[in-house]
Amino acid sequence: MPEGHTLHRLARLHQRRFAGAPVVVSSPQGRFTDAAAVNGKVLRRASAWGKHLFHHYDGGAVVHVHLGLYGSFTEWELPEGELPPEPVGQVRMRMVGSGYGTDLRGPTVCELIDVSQVDDVVARLGPDPLRADAEPTRPWSRITKSRKAIGALLMDQTVIAGVGNVYRNELLFRHGIDPYRSGQKISEAEFDAMWTDLLALMKVGLRRGKIVVVRPEHDHGAPSYAPGRPRTYVYRRAGDPCRVCGETVHTAVLEGRNVFWCPTCQT
Repeated sequence: MPEGHTLHRLARLHQRRFAGAPVVVSSPQGRFTDAAAVNGKVLRRASAWGKHLFHHYDGGAVVHVHLGLYGSFTEWELPEGELPPEPVGQVRMRMVGSGYGTDLRGPTVCELIDVSQVDDVVARLGPDPLRADAEPTRPWSRITKSRKAIGALLMDQTVIAGVGNVYRNELLFRHGIDPYRSGQKISEAEFDAMWTDLLALMKVGLRRGKIVVVRPEHDHGAPSYAPGRPRTYVYRRAGDPCRVCGETVHTAVLEGRNVFWCPTCQT
């Protein structure tokens, strides 16, 4: 599932390519039945909060997108005088502007809402570390009172918005914390250090478009878990030796998602 930095990158890209001008919006697949309501309207701005993307149009209409596990945008250029290419696959929403287009496939959510409903969506979310107004008081209050595992709390979007499975696993490794330790047993100093580190890591992800978590002194040896991806410490490395201590990386299922950790480095 795309993590928060991906949605912020999309918001910035769509702001740059489409905002300030009318946009042709359609649903080649036919499932986004409200596409006609914003077709031809001016896109005022694109924004993101956690894993949610919002396209704000003239008149107050907002297209709300959550990519979920399988959703993705395909971006393409449209040279002057050329017609848009034929849709490929199940395109839920197509946006065409001046010189650019984008196709959305497979999202969990693609719906038309209004500004008050945007507020409702955001009210259910925790602070987004990539937003300027993010502050750690709310998540710390939730975590320090909870008996749930910190590995579960970090993935709870009502605690912190935008953290996915890669950031969750890698952040806990970087701070030597077992994912099954309860929130109540996380010290304030540990949380402050994790929050500061998370902000820095997600900003790198926003800038580079990749999740970069391995420190330079450990960025060698076994390759990444997938071609074209930066190395990770534990994510998708079950059964491999820890990059720091050599212990075997463990894995288990925590509230429906795979969690990875080093039993020696994380306590």
